[in-house]
Amino acid sequence: MEHHGPWSRDILDGGTLAHTECFRDIPGFTLIRKPGRAGRKPKRLRNVYLVFAEHNIVEHLEIPEAMVPNLDFSGPGRNVEHGATTLDAPVLLTCTHAKRDQCCALKGRPIVADLQQRFPDGHIWECSHAKGHRFAPAMLLYPWGFSFGRLNNEAAAELYRYACKGLLFYPGNRGRTTLDAQEQVVELAVVDALQEAGEQIAMDALSTAGTRVRHRDGRQWEVRLERIEVEGVVSSCGDAPKQGKAWVATQIEPVAAG
Repeated sequence: MEHHGPWSRDILDGGTLAHTECFRDIPGFTLIRKPGRAGRKPKRLRNVYLVFAEHNIVEHLEIPEAMVPNLDFSGPGRNVEHGATTLDAPVLLTCTHAKRDQCCALKGRPIVADLQQRFPDGHIWECSHAKGHRFAPAMLLYPWGFSFGRLNNEAAAELYRYACKGLLFYPGNRGRTTLDAQEQVVELAVVDALQEAGEQIAMDALSTAGTRVRHRDGRQWEVRLERIEVEGVVSSCGDAPKQGKAWVATQIEPVAAG
């Protein structure tokens, strides 16, 4: 939901919204705003996006803030009476939530400003905490629900160009938010292999369950994973490095159809 700010450390801690309790039960509730001065001006009608990543659908509305808690968040197509329309363009959010993580704000704001200048008609927004801020700037791409991190201006612009064409962008890709951590690694391993072979991959071409990846053209792959120790993990801006763990793909095997 569009909100000019300022945003407190937790947007639902009572320091941001006038009626916080009305928004607590909204799944995945996130605040957005345009970069620069334009995004800091109060508005009566707010841009609102309803994301249904499992269906690759985003719906858009412009309504007063007070109406947002009354929307039906259970599935697409249920808020037509409120003016919801299905978007045919990608939505790109970049975390700039300074009170949650300074690195996201410092790295994210210049990127959003640059993207807005390059794509003035695009659905490009600053957003509140997007998780994964150790990969600042943290970015979310909808309707597909892909998460990205550590992109510079040029890479972020290329990501948006790919998305507008319905193509999957691999650099900085941290996986789909609808998958668990292992499935994200599994799917991205196949994406990397296919792109190394010269293929362009449509956003909705792959489906992943467990360690199996399926392409809509019928191809399948089984991916083997290994859990490894990782040194120097910085969980948040200013934190001391520590040891962590991560999943890595060690082998990709084509699976015969049938």
